[in-house]
Amino acid sequence: MSRQSYTVFEITSLIQSQLENAFPSVIVEGELSNLRPSSTGHLYFSLKDSRAKIDAVLFKSRLPFLGFQPKDGMLVRTRGRISVYALRGNYQLIADDLELAGAGDILAMLEERKRLLAAEGLFDEGRKKPIPRFPETVGIVSSPTGAAVQDILTILQRRARGIHVVILGAPVQGAEAAGIIAARIKQANQWHLADVLIVGRGGGSLEDLLPFSEEQVVRAIAESAIPVVSAVGHEIDNALSDLAADLRAPTPSAAAELVSEKRAETFDRIVEIRNEMVSCLERRIERVRLLAKPFCAEDLEYRIRTILQPRLIRLDDAKDALLTGLKTITASLSRRLELAKTGLEAGNPRAILERGFSVVVNEASGKTLRTTNDCTEGDRLRIRLLDGSVYAVTEGAT
Repeated sequence: MSRQSYTVFEITSLIQSQLENAFPSVIVEGELSNLRPSSTGHLYFSLKDSRAKIDAVLFKSRLPFLGFQPKDGMLVRTRGRISVYALRGNYQLIADDLELAGAGDILAMLEERKRLLAAEGLFDEGRKKPIPRFPETVGIVSSPTGAAVQDILTILQRRARGIHVVILGAPVQGAEAAGIIAARIKQANQWHLADVLIVGRGGGSLEDLLPFSEEQVVRAIAESAIPVVSAVGHEIDNALSDLAADLRAPTPSAAAELVSEKRAETFDRIVEIRNEMVSCLERRIERVRLLAKPFCAEDLEYRIRTILQPRLIRLDDAKDALLTGLKTITASLSRRLELAKTGLEAGNPRAILERGFSVVVNEASGKTLRTTNDCTEGDRLRIRLLDGSVYAVTEGAT
């Protein structure tokens, strides 16, 4: 029995013809998922329900006619046609228009869960714990093979080289992910494995991020004694873990920067202070060098002599003046002494006696006779000569 054989292109072209001709215009209702604007301005997305999913694209020229901002989880109705992309062998919906069909099931579920958990106080600011200033160990609850972990490790290696990292591996999407993520957070607390925990993953569709909005994950984060930084997806992504965490980071990379921020800032400040100290010391040393430059070894003796010479001259002059004054005074005193000696010698009674004079004393009264009236007849006299005394009696005076 013979069978017709097709090439890949032939069978793909046949399918393309059948599908595109069968569905030239359809209206499809579903939940927006995995929105991803392209660099060319087109909007790529998926439409899904509980049992199936179809890829779709809305070209740039149709975007200005939308009456709302599309977001993951919205329930929408789109009008378009089915197209087959032969190079990949898949089909997609080429959308001409989008309109809201009501709130998406996922967003409605998340909003209700958020309301209930908030009522329990799990998101209260009073429950938030401060992030350690200088954590020694950082725990990462995420997929060990994911790009988020690699980004975190790269940043910590650059900003906080000495910090320790503990990776608590867990799947970040799928039905089992939430339970394992919650278990890893509890294990980190039970065994005190880290000073701060980063819980998160890279970007993804709304359903990809759902494990981080599961109740068991939110409760594990809120009950954690270790401060938790939630880093789920990109900046525009939101999960309930962000509300329960002590700090939300817009991306895993930003979380790594936040937990190492104080360390990096402190290191930079230490380097800045060190540079200021070195600069200050260098300025002071240069100033001392300039001040000491005139006092080099060759010039120091000359400068000392310049300072001392005038004082030495004044000392010599004072010494000469003192000696001259002393000599003058000594000569004057010598002359005065000589004159006094001459006067004394001239008035010396012995010298007078040597010249032949004598001293006559009234022996009775003890008075020296100077005139004839100093004695009467019969007075006994003592005449003192150079070599002794002679006694006599007055017989008369003329």
